[in-house]
Amino acid sequence: MKRFFLLILSLWKQQLKLYFAAALIGAIIGVLVLAPSYDYVDSQIHADNGASSIEYMSRQLKELLKGNVFQNELMLFYAEIGAMLGLLTIGLYSFLHKRLMRIELLKMELNKDMPSIIQQGEGPFLEFKSTFRWDMEQSRTNRLLEGVVLKSLAGFLNSKHGGTLLIGVSDDGEIIGLENDYQTLKKQNQDGFEQAIMTAIAANLGADLCSHVSILFHAIANKTICRLIVTPSDRPVFLTQGNHPKLYVRTGGATRDLNIQEALEFASIRWNRIR
Repeated sequence: MKRFFLLILSLWKQQLKLYFAAALIGAIIGVLVLAPSYDYVDSQIHADNGASSIEYMSRQLKELLKGNVFQNELMLFYAEIGAMLGLLTIGLYSFLHKRLMRIELLKMELNKDMPSIIQQGEGPFLEFKSTFRWDMEQSRTNRLLEGVVLKSLAGFLNSKHGGTLLIGVSDDGEIIGLENDYQTLKKQNQDGFEQAIMTAIAANLGADLCSHVSILFHAIANKTICRLIVTPSDRPVFLTQGNHPKLYVRTGGATRDLNIQEALEFASIRWNRIR
């Protein structure tokens, strides 16, 4: 457990370094660009014959290299403004980039024909599950089966490209439907099924990850199946089983958990970049 906390701490440190670099670059821009620009405009207003902007910037750069510019208290102010602009820029870029990537992924998935998806079979970005909590062998509700679905979702969330999980479809592509799963719910319809899945995600993986899972329902051969489109997570996703948090990843057409060393290496590569 301690090593998993160290993994999260390491990723936070990497993010802090990224934002520190953005703030530093912003502060330099504040000193080299914002402050001289303001001073130049002010000098032009109060002087009949001011130097050109290039000459003025050159003088300011020479003074900066000598260390004289930092004697001006306004420089600290412009450095702070530049740092805040740097942080705002990288934050805005990261937010917009992630939103656009999710939208593009959803558009690609929605354009796919459902029978064609099932026909292609399971793979790195597609998995089938017969049920969510209905045990077909014992013909009864089995809440432990939810963990199997959550494991697959965690694997897609941790992957770089996400994936699609179909519930109500057997491993060989046979349409099972959700009718038996509906019987296990208080609200025995699509809304109740969606609520049950989202509740399980929030409780076991994290409420923030619900926005990474889009749920659709399709009618095929007079049966209803559920389609979960999963976009990549912004952080490592752990699923706790037996009091031990595990990091799951997709390998080929299966989902497996990583040992400590593998998890450290995977996470350092997967999330050590601007998303």
